[in-house]
Amino acid sequence: MDMTVAKAAARKAAFAARKAAFDLDAGGACGLLSSVLAGYRGVALAGYMPIRSEISPLPAMAEAAAHGPVCVPVIMAAGAPLRFSRWAPDGPLRDGPFGARVPETDDFLDPEIVIVPLVAFTRAGGRLGYGGGFYDRTLERLRARRATLAIGFAYGAQEAEALPLEPTDQPLDLIVTEREVIEGAGRSAPRR
Repeated sequence: MDMTVAKAAARKAAFAARKAAFDLDAGGACGLLSSVLAGYRGVALAGYMPIRSEISPLPAMAEAAAHGPVCVPVIMAAGAPLRFSRWAPDGPLRDGPFGARVPETDDFLDPEIVIVPLVAFTRAGGRLGYGGGFYDRTLERLRARRATLAIGFAYGAQEAEALPLEPTDQPLDLIVTEREVIEGAGRSAPRR
């Protein structure tokens, strides 16, 4: 099967599973994420502004912001790596591309930990995103500079037995769901 067709089919199934999990989410889904991040207080962290049926990391990001810098991704251009702008829980936001909000004023920094949104994941650290390659390019750039921990954050229902992956797909170091923390196959992480 063609890789594009295989990825499209995997995304369709994963979107349906994610939407069903999102509809059942009564809040508190990022408790384990908060616990993981507590071990990295003060380390520059990138979260994301959830869109559609993505699991929300915002409560964990707000906790982390009390201890160190937190930023969110900003899409600069198609085919370019993301940049990350400093975020505050009650800071002013503006509309960004694809419906995600971004800080009103850009204050860019490079995070050492990146919470990565996704469509589907495998226990081995594989990640299926939206198809734009933004996080793959970004993680490759960050990891070339220093150890960078990539934490996939998703509902457990988004787990797949296998995914159509390419050599350019960057692995996740950890996957955190509402129920468990799964060790991934990523490259490196900042020291605790």
